[in-house]
Amino acid sequence: MALVVLLRGINVGGHRAFRPTTLARELRHLDIVNIGSAGTFVVRAPITAARLRAEVARRLPFDAEIVICRGQQLVRLLAEDHFAAEPARPDVVRFVSVLAGRPRAAPSLPARIPARGPWLMKILARDGRFVVGVHRREMRAIRGLGTLDRLFGTTCTTRSSTTMAAVAKVLASRATT
Repeated sequence: MALVVLLRGINVGGHRAFRPTTLARELRHLDIVNIGSAGTFVVRAPITAARLRAEVARRLPFDAEIVICRGQQLVRLLAEDHFAAEPARPDVVRFVSVLAGRPRAAPSLPARIPARGPWLMKILARDGRFVVGVHRREMRAIRGLGTLDRLFGTTCTTRSSTTMAAVAKVLASRATT
């Protein structure tokens, strides 16, 4: 069973910068694949989430929130087209957020942020620990992703749907070999 590791808030605007390729090299015994520069990894060797979290934390040069989910959960989520009602546009980013813990709140979905006036973010659906939505390609909308923490009562980390599709491709390639 593959695990997906997502680091929260690294390599953003020069804050908590590091090279994910270095971490992947140090963890090569776990058959790890680095996806992009935001701290997204697929771990294909068998390991518990607790042990994996400890291995990653020990090698990071700073404290970071480490979110881990099972690859099969992500594949199942991406098998559904949650974005069907939102046509692809160059000024809109499709995203998937992974909640770090069990949500303490369950807002009514779909939701628009802000609720009135032009929207900056739309939350389309939630499936377990995954939140699916779109946001405008603007700094104030990106900053608004922190709203998800408050809405669900737990922290989360967000990746574009493109990054999540790349994760799913790595997971699928392992399943067919």
